Amino acid sequence: MRSLSPEEAELWARVTATIRPLSRQAPAKAEAGQAQAAPEPRPLTPPPPRKAVPPPARPKPGTTLDGSWDRKLESGSVRPDRILDLHGHNLDKAWSAIDVALERAIDAGDRVLLLITGHARPGAPPIERGRIRAAVHDWLAVSRHAPRIAAVRAAHPRHGGGGSLYIVLRRR
Repeated sequence: MRSLSPEEAELWARVTATIRPLSRQAPAKAEAGQAQAAPEPRPLTPPPPRKAVPPPARPKPGTTLDGSWDRKLESGSVRPDRILDLHGHNLDKAWSAIDVALERAIDAGDRVLLLITGHARPGAPPIERGRIRAAVHDWLAVSRHAPRIAAVRAAHPRHGGGGSLYIVLRRR
């Protein structure tokens, strides 16, 4: 076990000075030789801001893509065979539109469907935007077309980024 550096010891002393005992009884008095005055706390500088990292795409329903497919999707080099834009749809119309688009894509032998859902809007209610985006993964998992879906991945910024998804369909 190593000993603390002077900076670490100072920081540890500042941390321990802020500790309050859990019990309501007064803490035992320290012996005269052990008593030390706690250093006056200094304001801590906040850590430097970290670069925002987008959350990884949820691999529902299916994670059957090989690495080359994922690399192509991440680089944006895949050209979608079909595009479905859900802007202006309510939940019911969006679900119907997704179902019809998947049916047509499967019948046509398409491999990649670009689904434009729009960005989820942060904030507390009454903001109700982003409900379609929040429901898409669950819809696809229970869809009658779920066995034909190989993977769902986040779209490249060229194709809408965080507001769009690639739906990769299995080969026939």
